[in-house]
Amino acid sequence: MQTQKTSFLKIALCSSLFFGLSACGGGSKSKHSVQAPTIKPPVSIPDATPEVIPNAEASTVVLRVMETTDLHANIMNYNYYRGTADDSVGLVKTATLIEAARAEVKNSVLVDNGDLLQGSPLGDYVAKVKGLEENEVHPIYKAMNLLDYDAANIGNHEFNFGLPFLKQAIDDANFPYTSANVFFDDHDTDDSNDIPYFKPYLLQEKNVLDVDGKAHQLTIGYIGFVPPQVMQWDKNNLETRVKAKDIIDMANHYVPMMKADGADIIIAIPHSGLVTSERLGGDENASYYLTQVEGIDAIMFGHAHRNFPGHSSYDDLDGVDNIKGTINGVAAVMPGYWGKYLGYIDLTLAKSVDDEWSVTDSISILKAISQSNPDRSVTSLVDSHTGIAEAVQHDHELVNAWVSAPFAKISQPINSFFALVQDDPSIQVVTDAQTWYVEKIVKGTELDGLPILSVGAPFRAGRGGADDFTDLSAGDVSYGNVADLYIYPNTLKVLQLNGEEVKQWLEMSAGQFNTIAAGDTDVELINLDFPSYNFDVIDGIEYQIDVSQAPRYDKSGNLIDANNSRIKNITYQGEAINLEQEFLVVSNNYRAAGGGNFPGISSDKIVIDAPDENRQTVADYLIYRTEENPDIGFDPSADNNWSFTPLANTRVLFNGSSKDAAITFSEQTPSIEYLEMNDDGYGVYQLSL
Repeated sequence: MQTQKTSFLKIALCSSLFFGLSACGGGSKSKHSVQAPTIKPPVSIPDATPEVIPNAEASTVVLRVMETTDLHANIMNYNYYRGTADDSVGLVKTATLIEAARAEVKNSVLVDNGDLLQGSPLGDYVAKVKGLEENEVHPIYKAMNLLDYDAANIGNHEFNFGLPFLKQAIDDANFPYTSANVFFDDHDTDDSNDIPYFKPYLLQEKNVLDVDGKAHQLTIGYIGFVPPQVMQWDKNNLETRVKAKDIIDMANHYVPMMKADGADIIIAIPHSGLVTSERLGGDENASYYLTQVEGIDAIMFGHAHRNFPGHSSYDDLDGVDNIKGTINGVAAVMPGYWGKYLGYIDLTLAKSVDDEWSVTDSISILKAISQSNPDRSVTSLVDSHTGIAEAVQHDHELVNAWVSAPFAKISQPINSFFALVQDDPSIQVVTDAQTWYVEKIVKGTELDGLPILSVGAPFRAGRGGADDFTDLSAGDVSYGNVADLYIYPNTLKVLQLNGEEVKQWLEMSAGQFNTIAAGDTDVELINLDFPSYNFDVIDGIEYQIDVSQAPRYDKSGNLIDANNSRIKNITYQGEAINLEQEFLVVSNNYRAAGGGNFPGISSDKIVIDAPDENRQTVADYLIYRTEENPDIGFDPSADNNWSFTPLANTRVLFNGSSKDAAITFSEQTPSIEYLEMNDDGYGVYQLSL
């Protein structure tokens, strides 16, 4: 179903600024249609439920708060890269759980945490190929508008396609948006006069039934947050237009206002993960600190692509109950990603005779849409939502046709099965494409003649589950395959760095590995706390990684010990690298702007600010190389420019793909041996160093 978009005339009347979402709101659902003034918070709006019966007695209400998060445009239960159904993903499946969970209780609300618009070929197709015409509803909202969401938060990936597209897309939502820490950039130094870009919070009146069947009116406050790092990650789209502030500072600012304006309970929706390390300010993962803000009653969080409660990384954190689902006593839930789970909290609320509401108990639950079987098959646990399937079927067919059309050819397979333990073709084709691009654009310029190095990382190395690996067979290549190789809509950037800065870049990257003692056997090689997308490989030089040495930097880029060094035997064109020599280093906007906190990497070192996407560069390169040998296609084999420093009699373990193709591939590598499949469906391998 489609909803009438907010007219540009209305926006002009609400705000004289270019994009006045804080004044005009992001949704058009009738029961939430009253919008907040620019600075003063919104007025409460009753929903259309039966008349409340006055009650002067203490009462108990159970409220189910449901959440989706990090859907990343995965609407259908479908893998566009493979062209097959995939019952482990998709809002079309989660929707069935939503309706079932809602039917089980008297009182419920539903929120989304963000990262909706980007992350699948469908998201790319709508934003980059097809576009949205006037009065056309984005497919994600065709689906979500059928599910009666109460509120939603802005995720960091909502900004990937620019502010105009974001505005156009969320105008289609039948529910309001909130984000409390994004503001218009007014280009002055006075923070006190900053105007929120979105509604900083929402107040909604909800008629609920207590355990005795009596009606009450409950005013629910919602407040959303996005990592302030969006200013780095999407600098090109956001700089000079908006600014992002510290999550906790904004919570401390707005939560008292929400209480003063009548919020009975407050539900935070931070697109922010869970860590317990010391707060530094401007923290990306701030959900733990939000539980320390007086007045917040529940945390519906996301961003980390993990399950809470349940993920083992949260087992031993201070103040965290990884079974019940509380953080410092505050109810919390995070339902993974891609629609794999519905998360909800059953909040027990007590109303005093003085009409004060408080949370007296809670339980956090995750409901899965599927289960993985020992034979690596997937069993669906719920049927698809018929309404959603029908609503987006046409869009689904268009995307499937687009990603399936071949445009290039490769002579050898491309996979990322072992991208974390050896030089890898899925990275090689990206770095080669970037080098090819820069060689062309610097020719005849003042940068011509500087050596070019190219950076790539394994985007699909198992982070999203046992099947989250690139696996392209020899033969035709489609756009879907390219999106599999390079999953983000990043733009290409070139930095000018010296040899020492390049070495420190690699030292940071080498934090991917645990410290291994010579002679160790059957110890874990991969540091699972270090994100694989920060394991940068730099092509154009040769080097070794000595995992017997302690890492120089931690996962946040903080120096551990200046005497630690893992990068050995680093050479350029067969000679020891000159640490003072200048290089052109090709990367992307995320890394060049400081994403990942790599030492010495910042936007002021960018010398080429290219308008082209890295992904389109890969596609153009594949076409170019195919035309050189159209009969058999391009050979994407890795050049093995990096390796581990050998350690005698040392064997380590790592998790990889358990697919037959991966096992067969391991048999071609003498140093790698397949052992078994673990309970999570990963293949367990042994590597001889």
